[in-house]
Amino acid sequence: MPLLSHQPSRDIYNISRLNSEVKAVLDGSFPLLWVEGEISNLAHPASGHIYFTLKDAHSQVRCAMFRMRRIKLRFQPENGMQVLVRARVGFYENRGEFQLGIEHMEPAGEGALRQAYEELKQRLGAEGLFDPAHKRPLPSFPRRIGVITSPVGAAIHDLLTVLQRRFPSAAIIVYPVPVQGMDAAAKIAEMIRLADQRAECDLLVLTRGGGSLEDLAAFNDEGLARAIHAASLPIISAVGHEIDFTIADFVADQRAATPSAAAELISPDQTTLQQQLSQLYDRLATSLHRQSIHYQTTLWHLHQRLMQQHPAARLEQWQQRVDELTRRLTQRSQTQHRQFRERLNQLTARLRMLTPTHRLAQFKLQYASLNRRLQQQIHHQLNHAQQQLSHISQHLHAISPLATLGRGYAIVQQHPSGKIIRCATTIKPGTQIKATLAEGALLCQVQEVKPDS
Repeated sequence: MPLLSHQPSRDIYNISRLNSEVKAVLDGSFPLLWVEGEISNLAHPASGHIYFTLKDAHSQVRCAMFRMRRIKLRFQPENGMQVLVRARVGFYENRGEFQLGIEHMEPAGEGALRQAYEELKQRLGAEGLFDPAHKRPLPSFPRRIGVITSPVGAAIHDLLTVLQRRFPSAAIIVYPVPVQGMDAAAKIAEMIRLADQRAECDLLVLTRGGGSLEDLAAFNDEGLARAIHAASLPIISAVGHEIDFTIADFVADQRAATPSAAAELISPDQTTLQQQLSQLYDRLATSLHRQSIHYQTTLWHLHQRLMQQHPAARLEQWQQRVDELTRRLTQRSQTQHRQFRERLNQLTARLRMLTPTHRLAQFKLQYASLNRRLQQQIHHQLNHAQQQLSHISQHLHAISPLATLGRGYAIVQQHPSGKIIRCATTIKPGTQIKATLAEGALLCQVQEVKPDS
């Protein structure tokens, strides 16, 4: 029986599997790297991506920069150009080649500036110059806006155009400075201190157009950063394009991507303000109209209450009460008189039905007595009603606010004693009397005395 040899099993890779595992190892093993080299074999396919080889004197590596990264470049790459790239180590499986995925690319001369920029950014950030607690709020409606920039650049034109359209009432003060060159940073910092000292603006806008890292070097200056941080006025930094970030952007109270964006940030839209003002006016008009209706209703109710409490109105009520009592008294008297007449008629009919002479005589006497008593009672009822009416009339005259004399009456007095005359029979013919009227008095002599009939 032959012996079987025991050999270890072999894990055989195919090319696809090998490339996949190599790619996984490379993609996760390296951070973003800065690499410097010369461009060669540059290719521009229709997809918008670019492919090239980055080389130095001893070696080379394939590179790929995809379209979304390429469109952010501020220069046109060419063969033979020395560049500095920030890249991610990767692996292209289809060809089985190691390559760099380019995230950012700039001319190699900017490398020192980039390194200095990063170092200054870290140092100032550690000192707290970028702390949000130091950021000052922007005024909602600035009356004067200071602009620190070159007076001949495109940035000031873009900013003024937007401000004229959105908020033309704001005054603009331009503080002219160079925005590029050896002494630009110092002059900009000095102008910030001058504008802050003069305090003639509500805020400052520090702006210029886009450019390379070298063009924007003035805004990555430590002295300028400290001048921005020390200023008491709010400062907006609008330097370069949307992808450009400078040290001034981080120190300023607020960053705007472009000069136009800065103008929109600091200026309220007058169309929106007009709409808001119109809405507030409508609300105010509605509120005033409602209040006016409320006050008119209140005034009407108060007027009605005042009319009800007026003496003339109360007098009218008393007069109406007298009329009502008079009407009720008359109706009651008529009713009783009618009842008595009906009773009398009934008794008369019963009397006529009795035939004996004696009963007839007695009934005649009773009839006469009853008729007399009935007449007396009716007379008594009428006198009582007249007394009530007289009493009510006297009470009405007593409480009336009208003057007694104003109704045509007079006060008659003996002359010259002044004793008031109440009965005519107490005066003899020839006596002098005085009649006091509503206006003036009369001195008279009695010719005849007529007693009350």
